[in-house]
Amino acid sequence: MNAKLFRMTLCALGAILAAAPAQAADAVTDFYQGKTIRMIIRAGVGGGYDQYSRLLGRYIGRHIPGQPTILPVNMPGGGGIVAANHVAQIAPRDGTILSMVGQGLVVDQALGLNSSFKADLRTFNWIGNLSKSNQITVAWHTSKTKSYQDALTRETLIGATGAGSISTQLPAFYNNILGTKFKIVHGYPDGRDVDIAMERGEVEGRGTNPWASYRAMSPRFVSEKLITPLLQAGLKRDPDLPDVPLIIDVTPPESRPLAVFMAKAVSVGRPVATTPGTPKDRVAALRRAFDATLIDKDFMREAEAQRAEIDPMDGDELERTIADLIGAPADLRERVKIALEPKARDMAVAPGVKEGKE
Repeated sequence: MNAKLFRMTLCALGAILAAAPAQAADAVTDFYQGKTIRMIIRAGVGGGYDQYSRLLGRYIGRHIPGQPTILPVNMPGGGGIVAANHVAQIAPRDGTILSMVGQGLVVDQALGLNSSFKADLRTFNWIGNLSKSNQITVAWHTSKTKSYQDALTRETLIGATGAGSISTQLPAFYNNILGTKFKIVHGYPDGRDVDIAMERGEVEGRGTNPWASYRAMSPRFVSEKLITPLLQAGLKRDPDLPDVPLIIDVTPPESRPLAVFMAKAVSVGRPVATTPGTPKDRVAALRRAFDATLIDKDFMREAEAQRAEIDPMDGDELERTIADLIGAPADLRERVKIALEPKARDMAVAPGVKEGKE
Protein backbone atom coordinates (compact mmCIF):
# COMPACT_ATOMS: atom_id res chain seq x y z
CA MET A 1 0.00 0.00 0.00
CA ASN A 2 1.50 3.37 -0.97
CA ALA A 3 1.78 6.22 1.53
CA LYS A 4 -1.06 8.23 0.01
CA LEU A 5 -3.47 5.29 0.11
CA PHE A 6 -2.38 4.46 3.68
CA ARG A 7 -3.12 8.03 4.83
CA MET A 8 -6.51 7.92 3.11
CA THR A 9 -7.32 4.61 4.82
CA LEU A 10 -6.38 6.00 8.25
CA CYS A 11 -8.52 9.08 7.69
CA ALA A 12 -11.49 6.97 6.66
CA LEU A 13 -11.06 4.68 9.67
CA GLY A 14 -10.80 7.68 11.99
CA ALA A 15 -14.00 9.12 10.57
CA ILE A 16 -15.83 5.83 11.14
CA LEU A 17 -14.59 5.55 14.73
CA ALA A 18 -15.50 9.16 15.48
CA ALA A 19 -18.95 8.72 14.01
CA ALA A 20 -19.76 5.59 16.07
CA PRO A 21 -19.80 7.27 19.52
CA ALA A 22 -21.70 10.22 18.08
CA GLN A 23 -24.31 7.91 16.59
CA ALA A 24 -24.57 6.01 19.91
CA ALA A 25 -24.98 9.29 21.80
CA ASP A 26 -27.64 10.42 19.33
CA ALA A 27 -29.51 7.12 19.82
CA VAL A 28 -29.49 7.55 23.61
CA THR A 29 -30.60 11.17 23.29
CA ASP A 30 -33.41 10.20 20.94
CA PHE A 31 -34.55 7.48 23.33
CA TYR A 32 -34.64 9.64 26.47
CA GLN A 33 -36.02 12.80 24.93
CA GLY A 34 -39.54 13.31 26.24
CA LYS A 35 -39.32 10.19 28.45
CA THR A 36 -39.96 9.87 32.19
CA ILE A 37 -37.59 7.85 34.36
CA ARG A 38 -39.24 6.44 37.47
CA MET A 39 -37.05 6.56 40.58
CA ILE A 40 -38.23 3.57 42.66
CA ILE A 41 -37.69 4.37 46.35
CA ARG A 42 -37.51 1.33 48.63
CA ALA A 43 -38.93 3.17 51.67
CA GLY A 44 -41.70 5.59 52.56
CA VAL A 45 -41.59 9.37 52.33
CA GLY A 46 -39.29 11.17 54.74
CA GLY A 47 -36.55 8.62 55.49
CA GLY A 48 -32.91 8.45 54.44
CA TYR A 49 -33.54 6.43 51.26
CA ASP A 50 -36.25 8.87 50.28
CA GLN A 51 -34.02 11.87 50.91
CA TYR A 52 -31.06 10.58 48.91
CA SER A 53 -33.25 9.26 46.07
CA ARG A 54 -35.11 12.54 45.65
CA LEU A 55 -31.90 14.56 45.93
CA LEU A 56 -30.30 12.55 43.13
CA GLY A 57 -33.51 12.64 41.11
CA ARG A 58 -33.67 16.44 41.14
CA TYR A 59 -30.35 16.75 39.31
CA ILE A 60 -29.41 13.58 37.40
CA GLY A 61 -31.98 14.23 34.66
CA ARG A 62 -30.11 17.29 33.46
CA HIS A 63 -27.02 15.14 32.81
CA ILE A 64 -28.78 12.29 30.96
CA PRO A 65 -28.85 12.78 27.16
CA GLY A 66 -32.30 14.01 26.17
CA GLN A 67 -32.87 15.31 29.73
CA PRO A 68 -35.77 13.03 30.73
CA THR A 69 -38.09 13.85 33.63
CA ILE A 70 -37.39 11.98 36.89
CA LEU A 71 -40.48 10.83 38.81
CA PRO A 72 -40.04 9.56 42.42
CA VAL A 73 -42.18 6.51 43.27
CA ASN A 74 -42.16 5.25 46.87
CA MET A 75 -42.42 1.47 47.13
CA PRO A 76 -41.80 0.42 50.77
CA GLY A 77 -41.98 -3.09 52.16
CA GLY A 78 -39.88 -5.98 53.41
CA GLY A 79 -36.74 -3.96 54.08
CA GLY A 80 -36.44 -3.13 50.37
CA ILE A 81 -37.46 -6.53 49.02
CA VAL A 82 -40.70 -5.29 47.44
CA ALA A 83 -38.90 -2.59 45.44
CA ALA A 84 -36.00 -4.86 44.39
CA ASN A 85 -38.36 -7.61 43.21
CA HIS A 86 -40.30 -5.03 41.21
CA VAL A 87 -37.14 -3.76 39.52
CA ALA A 88 -36.02 -7.31 38.74
CA GLN A 89 -39.29 -8.85 37.61
CA ILE A 90 -41.83 -6.21 36.59
CA ALA A 91 -40.19 -2.91 35.64
CA PRO A 92 -39.37 -2.22 31.97
CA ARG A 93 -35.84 -3.21 30.94
CA ASP A 94 -35.08 -0.17 28.89
CA GLY A 95 -33.31 2.33 31.14
CA THR A 96 -36.45 4.18 32.28
CA ILE A 97 -36.07 2.89 35.85
CA LEU A 98 -33.63 3.93 38.55
CA SER A 99 -33.73 2.56 42.09
CA MET A 100 -31.74 2.96 45.29
CA VAL A 101 -31.54 -0.66 46.40
CA GLY A 102 -31.87 -1.69 50.05
CA GLN A 103 -28.42 -1.94 51.59
CA GLY A 104 -29.06 -5.24 53.38
CA LEU A 105 -30.19 -7.04 50.24
CA VAL A 106 -26.68 -7.79 48.99
CA VAL A 107 -26.09 -9.80 52.15
CA ASP A 108 -29.58 -11.26 51.86
CA GLN A 109 -28.81 -12.69 48.42
CA ALA A 110 -25.28 -13.78 49.28
CA LEU A 111 -26.60 -15.83 52.17
CA GLY A 112 -30.04 -16.83 50.88
CA LEU A 113 -31.75 -15.36 53.92
CA ASN A 114 -35.25 -14.65 52.65
CA SER A 115 -37.28 -16.78 50.25
CA SER A 116 -39.45 -13.80 49.28
CA PHE A 117 -36.43 -12.06 47.76
CA LYS A 118 -36.51 -13.14 44.11
CA ALA A 119 -34.10 -10.67 42.50
CA ASP A 120 -30.55 -11.51 41.43
CA LEU A 121 -28.56 -8.36 42.15
CA ARG A 122 -25.74 -9.56 39.90
CA THR A 123 -28.05 -8.96 36.93
CA PHE A 124 -28.82 -5.37 37.93
CA ASN A 125 -26.98 -2.64 36.05
CA TRP A 126 -25.23 -0.67 38.79
CA ILE A 127 -24.98 3.07 38.24
CA GLY A 128 -23.16 4.25 41.37
CA ASN A 129 -23.21 4.50 45.15
CA LEU A 130 -23.90 7.83 46.85
CA SER A 131 -22.62 7.12 50.33
CA LYS A 132 -20.42 4.67 52.23
CA SER A 133 -21.37 6.08 55.65
CA ASN A 134 -20.95 3.71 58.60
CA GLN A 135 -23.99 1.99 60.06
CA ILE A 136 -24.56 3.00 63.68
CA THR A 137 -26.57 1.20 66.35
CA VAL A 138 -27.91 3.72 68.86
CA ALA A 139 -29.83 3.91 72.12
CA TRP A 140 -32.27 6.71 72.95
CA HIS A 141 -30.99 9.06 75.62
CA THR A 142 -33.51 7.81 78.21
CA SER A 143 -32.29 4.20 77.91
CA LYS A 144 -30.11 2.81 80.67
CA THR A 145 -27.87 1.40 77.94
CA LYS A 146 -25.23 4.09 77.50
CA SER A 147 -22.38 2.18 75.86
CA TYR A 148 -21.33 -0.97 74.05
CA GLN A 149 -20.30 -2.42 77.40
CA ASP A 150 -23.82 -1.85 78.74
CA ALA A 151 -25.25 -3.63 75.67
CA LEU A 152 -23.21 -6.70 76.62
CA THR A 153 -24.90 -6.98 80.01
CA ARG A 154 -28.35 -5.43 79.66
CA GLU A 155 -31.26 -6.41 77.40
CA THR A 156 -32.03 -3.41 75.19
CA LEU A 157 -35.13 -3.17 73.00
CA ILE A 158 -34.19 -1.83 69.58
CA GLY A 159 -36.44 -1.21 66.60
CA ALA A 160 -35.89 -2.63 63.11
CA THR A 161 -37.69 -2.75 59.78
CA GLY A 162 -38.21 -5.85 57.62
CA ALA A 163 -36.54 -9.24 57.53
CA GLY A 164 -34.33 -8.24 54.60
CA SER A 165 -33.08 -5.05 56.20
CA ILE A 166 -29.68 -4.42 57.65
CA SER A 167 -31.42 -3.01 60.73
CA THR A 168 -32.38 -6.60 61.59
CA GLN A 169 -29.22 -8.29 60.33
CA LEU A 170 -26.62 -6.29 62.23
CA PRO A 171 -28.15 -6.54 65.74
CA ALA A 172 -28.50 -10.30 65.25
CA PHE A 173 -24.83 -10.44 64.23
CA TYR A 174 -23.84 -8.46 67.33
CA ASN A 175 -25.82 -10.78 69.60
CA ASN A 176 -24.37 -13.93 68.05
CA ILE A 177 -20.75 -12.85 67.58
CA LEU A 178 -20.12 -10.15 70.18
CA GLY A 179 -22.52 -11.31 72.90
CA THR A 180 -24.75 -8.24 73.06
CA LYS A 181 -28.26 -8.60 74.45
CA PHE A 182 -30.32 -6.68 71.91
CA LYS A 183 -34.03 -7.51 71.73
CA ILE A 184 -34.93 -6.86 68.09
CA VAL A 185 -38.43 -5.41 67.68
CA HIS A 186 -38.93 -5.90 63.95
CA GLY A 187 -41.60 -5.08 61.38
CA TYR A 188 -41.69 -1.27 61.40
CA PRO A 189 -42.51 0.01 57.88
CA ASP A 190 -39.35 2.13 57.62
CA GLY A 191 -36.67 3.89 59.64
CA ARG A 192 -38.80 6.94 60.32
CA ASP A 193 -41.28 4.73 62.16
CA VAL A 194 -38.46 3.33 64.28
CA ASP A 195 -37.39 6.87 65.19
CA ILE A 196 -40.95 7.68 66.25
CA ALA A 197 -41.06 4.49 68.32
CA MET A 198 -37.83 5.57 70.05
CA GLU A 199 -39.21 9.00 70.84
CA ARG A 200 -42.40 7.65 72.37
CA GLY A 201 -40.57 5.01 74.41
CA GLU A 202 -41.85 1.99 72.53
CA VAL A 203 -38.26 0.86 71.93
CA GLU A 204 -34.99 1.97 73.48
CA GLY A 205 -32.97 2.33 70.31
CA ARG A 206 -32.62 1.65 66.61
CA GLY A 207 -31.00 -1.43 65.11
CA THR A 208 -28.91 0.55 62.67
CA ASN A 209 -28.89 3.62 60.46
CA PRO A 210 -26.11 5.42 58.57
CA TRP A 211 -24.54 8.18 60.65
CA ALA A 212 -24.86 10.46 57.63
CA SER A 213 -28.61 9.84 57.64
CA TYR A 214 -28.93 10.89 61.28
CA ARG A 215 -27.02 14.07 60.55
CA ALA A 216 -29.15 14.84 57.50
CA MET A 217 -32.62 13.64 58.47
CA SER A 218 -32.57 13.93 62.27
CA PRO A 219 -29.96 16.60 63.06
CA ARG A 220 -31.70 17.36 66.35
CA PHE A 221 -30.97 13.81 67.51
CA VAL A 222 -27.26 14.55 67.04
CA SER A 223 -27.02 18.19 68.17
CA GLU A 224 -29.13 17.64 71.30
CA LYS A 225 -27.49 14.28 72.03
CA LEU A 226 -30.82 12.47 72.02
CA ILE A 227 -29.15 9.30 70.70
CA THR A 228 -26.17 7.45 72.12
CA PRO A 229 -24.06 5.63 69.50
CA LEU A 230 -23.15 2.15 70.76
CA LEU A 231 -21.45 0.40 67.81
CA GLN A 232 -20.45 1.25 64.27
CA ALA A 233 -20.05 -1.01 61.27
CA GLY A 234 -17.75 0.01 58.45
CA LEU A 235 -14.18 -0.30 57.26
CA LYS A 236 -12.92 2.55 59.47
CA ARG A 237 -14.31 4.69 62.29
CA ASP A 238 -16.40 7.70 61.39
CA PRO A 239 -14.46 10.90 62.16
CA ASP A 240 -17.42 12.11 64.23
CA LEU A 241 -17.33 8.97 66.38
CA PRO A 242 -13.71 8.22 67.26
CA ASP A 243 -14.62 6.63 70.61
CA VAL A 244 -17.46 4.42 69.38
CA PRO A 245 -16.25 0.82 68.86
CA LEU A 246 -15.88 -0.42 65.30
CA ILE A 247 -17.12 -4.00 65.04
CA ILE A 248 -13.89 -5.18 63.39
CA ASP A 249 -12.02 -4.00 66.50
CA VAL A 250 -14.19 -5.82 69.05
CA THR A 251 -14.79 -9.05 67.15
CA PRO A 252 -12.87 -12.13 68.42
CA PRO A 253 -9.98 -13.09 66.08
CA GLU A 254 -11.64 -16.33 65.00
CA SER A 255 -14.67 -14.38 63.76
CA ARG A 256 -12.83 -11.45 62.20
CA PRO A 257 -13.43 -12.60 58.57
CA LEU A 258 -17.16 -12.40 59.29
CA ALA A 259 -16.82 -8.85 60.58
CA VAL A 260 -14.79 -7.86 57.51
CA PHE A 261 -17.51 -9.32 55.27
CA MET A 262 -20.14 -7.24 57.05
CA ALA A 263 -17.98 -4.11 57.00
CA LYS A 264 -17.55 -4.47 53.24
CA ALA A 265 -21.30 -4.98 52.88
CA VAL A 266 -21.92 -1.74 54.78
CA SER A 267 -19.80 0.14 52.23
CA VAL A 268 -22.64 -0.52 49.76
CA GLY A 269 -24.55 2.28 51.43
CA ARG A 270 -26.88 4.01 48.96
CA PRO A 271 -26.49 1.96 45.75
CA VAL A 272 -28.32 3.01 42.60
CA ALA A 273 -29.19 0.63 39.78
CA THR A 274 -31.27 0.29 36.67
CA THR A 275 -33.01 -2.85 35.52
CA PRO A 276 -31.42 -6.04 34.17
CA GLY A 277 -31.36 -6.13 30.40
CA THR A 278 -31.03 -2.39 29.89
CA PRO A 279 -29.04 -1.67 26.69
CA LYS A 280 -25.36 -1.06 27.38
CA ASP A 281 -25.26 2.39 25.77
CA ARG A 282 -28.01 3.60 28.10
CA VAL A 283 -26.29 2.08 31.14
CA ALA A 284 -23.09 3.89 30.16
CA ALA A 285 -25.02 7.14 29.74
CA LEU A 286 -26.66 6.74 33.16
CA ARG A 287 -23.27 6.08 34.77
CA ARG A 288 -21.80 9.18 33.17
CA ALA A 289 -24.83 11.17 34.32
CA PHE A 290 -24.42 9.88 37.88
CA ASP A 291 -20.75 10.89 37.94
CA ALA A 292 -21.56 14.31 36.46
CA THR A 293 -24.31 14.88 39.02
CA LEU A 294 -21.88 14.43 41.90
CA ILE A 295 -19.83 17.40 40.70
CA ASP A 296 -22.86 19.49 39.77
CA LYS A 297 -22.55 22.68 41.83
CA ASP A 298 -26.31 22.89 42.43
CA PHE A 299 -26.42 19.27 43.59
CA MET A 300 -23.45 19.77 45.88
CA ARG A 301 -24.97 22.94 47.32
CA GLU A 302 -28.26 21.22 48.12
CA ALA A 303 -26.55 18.13 49.51
CA GLU A 304 -24.60 20.36 51.87
CA ALA A 305 -27.75 22.24 52.89
CA GLN A 306 -29.48 18.92 53.63
CA ARG A 307 -26.41 17.61 55.50
CA ALA A 308 -26.48 14.68 53.08
CA GLU A 309 -23.04 13.08 53.14
CA ILE A 310 -21.78 12.27 49.65
CA ASP A 311 -18.99 9.69 49.73
CA PRO A 312 -19.41 8.02 46.34
CA MET A 313 -18.39 4.82 44.61
CA ASP A 314 -18.62 4.62 40.81
CA GLY A 315 -20.65 2.02 38.97
CA ASP A 316 -17.70 -0.24 38.11
CA GLU A 317 -16.44 -0.41 41.70
CA LEU A 318 -19.96 -0.92 43.03
CA GLU A 319 -20.57 -3.78 40.59
CA ARG A 320 -17.30 -5.46 41.64
CA THR A 321 -18.03 -5.06 45.34
CA ILE A 322 -21.47 -6.62 45.02
CA ALA A 323 -20.12 -9.48 42.90
CA ASP A 324 -17.35 -10.11 45.47
CA LEU A 325 -19.82 -10.27 48.35
CA ILE A 326 -22.29 -12.55 46.59
CA GLY A 327 -19.43 -14.69 45.28
CA ALA A 328 -17.54 -14.96 48.59
CA PRO A 329 -16.30 -18.47 49.56
CA ALA A 330 -19.16 -20.76 50.52
CA ASP A 331 -17.77 -21.58 53.97
CA LEU A 332 -17.46 -17.89 54.85
CA ARG A 333 -20.97 -17.17 53.62
CA GLU A 334 -22.32 -20.06 55.68
CA ARG A 335 -20.63 -18.76 58.83
CA VAL A 336 -21.97 -15.26 58.22
CA LYS A 337 -25.44 -16.69 57.59
CA ILE A 338 -25.42 -18.46 60.94
CA ALA A 339 -24.19 -15.27 62.63
CA LEU A 340 -27.03 -13.22 61.14
CA GLU A 341 -29.77 -15.64 62.14
CA PRO A 342 -31.59 -14.07 65.09
CA LYS A 343 -32.50 -16.42 67.90
CA ALA A 344 -36.20 -16.58 68.73
CA ARG A 345 -35.55 -15.24 72.22
CA ASP A 346 -33.98 -12.13 70.69
CA MET A 347 -36.98 -11.25 68.51
CA ALA A 348 -40.26 -9.43 69.05
CA VAL A 349 -42.84 -8.09 66.60
CA ALA A 350 -43.55 -4.37 66.43
CA PRO A 351 -46.98 -3.30 67.74
CA GLY A 352 -49.65 -3.44 65.06
CA VAL A 353 -47.65 -5.85 62.87
CA LYS A 354 -48.94 -9.40 62.52
CA GLU A 355 -46.35 -12.15 62.73
CA GLY A 356 -45.10 -12.89 59.21
CA LYS A 357 -46.83 -9.81 57.76
CA GLU A 358 -44.09 -7.20 57.92
